[in-house]
Amino acid sequence: MNKYFKFSVAILTIAIIAFSWQSCAVLKDVTNTLADIGKLKFKLDNVSNMSVSGIDFSNKKTFSDVTTSDVLKLTSAFATKKFPARFNLNVLAQNPNDGTAGTKKTNAIIQSLDYRLIIDDVSTITGDISGEITVPGSGQATMIPLGMELDLYKFFGNRGYESIVNLALAIGGLNGSPAKIKLDVKPTVRTAIGPMTYPGRLTVVDQEWR
Repeated sequence: MNKYFKFSVAILTIAIIAFSWQSCAVLKDVTNTLADIGKLKFKLDNVSNMSVSGIDFSNKKTFSDVTTSDVLKLTSAFATKKFPARFNLNVLAQNPNDGTAGTKKTNAIIQSLDYRLIIDDVSTITGDISGEITVPGSGQATMIPLGMELDLYKFFGNRGYESIVNLALAIGGLNGSPAKIKLDVKPTVRTAIGPMTYPGRLTVVDQEWR
């Protein structure tokens, strides 16, 4: 075996070992990244700035708080089979990758939050965030305000006028809560090895972190 062949074999062996080490490092990075992404949690916080047909609902507790003039506007809108609602659904995101317990502190950058809004178990509108959102690796919750616009009549008109008003009050009234809301989401997170999308969808609620 001549010396040039031996040298080539040695170089090839070194290259294979280096490639193997690099592959192991990449595999480790992928594994760690997937684990970090899996720790990102979501929860519904509250609904704010609720309005229906241009009428502010955020300062009303019950149906009896709707003034006569507002009733006229609302019934007129209902008669035209239009009941437009606008509100902010405030979602909390938590990234526990804070560097404790031997883990690396890592910020999570959400590139996309493909969502479907579910109200009272009825699937309504879909949407996404308008830009990237950074969730620091601090264990503290980050607020993600999602602006919602939908025609309540389209999805709940068959329930009747009073029922829709009460539903809007239950969601975004003075004593309202997101208890009747679920957010079906599929996050995409920017990572060092490129964007990574959750393999499945999450159903985000107000009672627990998902």
